[in-house]
Amino acid sequence: MSHVTVSGADAVTTPRRVAITGGYVVPVSDPPIKGGTVLVEDGKIAAVGADIPVPDGTRVVDATGRWVLPGFVEAHGHVGIWEEGEGVAGDDVNEMTDPDRAAVRAIDAINIDDEGFRDALTGGVTAIVVKPGSGNVIGGQSVALKSWGGRTVDEQVIRHAVSVKSALGENPKRVYGDRKQLPSTRLGVALVIREAFTKAQHYRAAREAAERKDEPFARDLGLETLVRVLDGELVWDQHCHRHDDIATAIRLAEEFGYRLVVNHGTEGHKVADVLAEKRVPVVFGPMFTSRSKVELRDRAIAHLARLVEAGVEVAITTDHPVVPINFLVHQATLAVKEGLPREVALQALTTNPARMMGLDDRVGALRPGLDADVVVWSGDPLDVTSRAEEVLVDGVSVYRWDREASVGRVVERAERLRRG
Repeated sequence: MSHVTVSGADAVTTPRRVAITGGYVVPVSDPPIKGGTVLVEDGKIAAVGADIPVPDGTRVVDATGRWVLPGFVEAHGHVGIWEEGEGVAGDDVNEMTDPDRAAVRAIDAINIDDEGFRDALTGGVTAIVVKPGSGNVIGGQSVALKSWGGRTVDEQVIRHAVSVKSALGENPKRVYGDRKQLPSTRLGVALVIREAFTKAQHYRAAREAAERKDEPFARDLGLETLVRVLDGELVWDQHCHRHDDIATAIRLAEEFGYRLVVNHGTEGHKVADVLAEKRVPVVFGPMFTSRSKVELRDRAIAHLARLVEAGVEVAITTDHPVVPINFLVHQATLAVKEGLPREVALQALTTNPARMMGLDDRVGALRPGLDADVVVWSGDPLDVTSRAEEVLVDGVSVYRWDREASVGRVVERAERLRRG
């Protein structure tokens, strides 16, 4: 899809109050509403219902005949740190100088002019958890962002630190094995994680002792990060495909007591009952890929439904740019085709990833008090012919589909801020 910016008299303005009226409203967290209204005030959802009065002076978006949903949440992407078409210049996804890089932060490498942010809007994705890559055993800290709206990345932040990315299996084994250093085996990969958390436990105890004695203490940024994982402040995002790596992920999480989220879960169906029993959620995908390596030989879209049947909470990921982020909803559509219940498919795009990543106090549903990230669809978003026709981020229209011009209009960031 081509993009044009909106400027001058045609620019999208930023009123304090907006009402999206007459549509088929799907809050996801509550039952759908025919002919519903979503009232937005000062960037937050003020009311959702069938008979919501619209105050004078409110900008009205007529959604009659269309569907209204919360913006989708991409729980695992590399937008802005793995830029498309930029080669080495735009590749900042992996700091592969040491297998443990817990101290690095994705936010420090994000280019908000990456085309992926615009693509996200065309697919109704308004929130993205941007993560470091999977070349390291411990890759660094992720950040949750809005898909649009800031002069700098800091102004798009939902939460500065959401999780720590870690990888089991083939990737770190290959990267460091080629260098003839630890880790070159799955044994070594697990050892790196175990040693890192053991050091973090000792570090936390020493820091607490120093605080009690009011003594100076030398900070270590990597260990500070891992202590936050141990304390439950940050999620442990574990990249793993094979079922044996998933078992290792669970074993390590139980040993150290941190909150585990499995990312990818290609063979999760083989241990689905274990994942359900342990209450370990899975960010599943990407689905539109070839079996490009050994770990993907059992890849199948139908496995997502099998996870859900076992009682596992799931989200869906594109792993952008592995799969373009605007195809997030299409993956859900094909998962429904392969047996995933429709209502679960929508949850896997909204409420589930928001809850897994600790963002459900801000995004993921149409509920009073949450951010007004709202998407008006031409029809059922799980119908591949439907498109996002208007996208609001924090109550501001930042994307519109122009039927006559057959292009998407993304409001220019500087113009939006100037007028806002």
